[in-house]
Amino acid sequence: MDQPVVRDAALLIFRAVLGVVFIAHGFEHFFRTGIAETTTQFQGFGIPQPKLTALITASAELLGGGFLVLGLLTTFVAGALALLMLAALYFVHFGQGFFVAENGIEYPLVLIAALLMIVVFGSGRASLDGVFGRAEL
Repeated sequence: MDQPVVRDAALLIFRAVLGVVFIAHGFEHFFRTGIAETTTQFQGFGIPQPKLTALITASAELLGGGFLVLGLLTTFVAGALALLMLAALYFVHFGQGFFVAENGIEYPLVLIAALLMIVVFGSGRASLDGVFGRAEL
């Protein structure tokens, strides 16, 4: 299993699934729940500057998820999304219990761990980062 092609395929699948999860959440904040309702929710959680934070969060999730799927600026994007999820863990999930059904810390912890795996191991060769990294200058 320790073959480059297997690692690259696993990283591609891992990145794509994680990216789609973030795209779905960003899409939900923008178009299903809406920024106004997301702002109200953020205000209820005590998040500073709830409207600005809702816009930044939705944009980061939507665009960052897309960048993860493409494998573009992958380690930077994964690190930024991990910080975003740490903020969500603190403001939204901490003190709510463990399980996701209770709005607990389970889900953001899994996302943070997954994002840290991408920060550590990179995007793999099956990514735009991999393609640009192999380009002859």
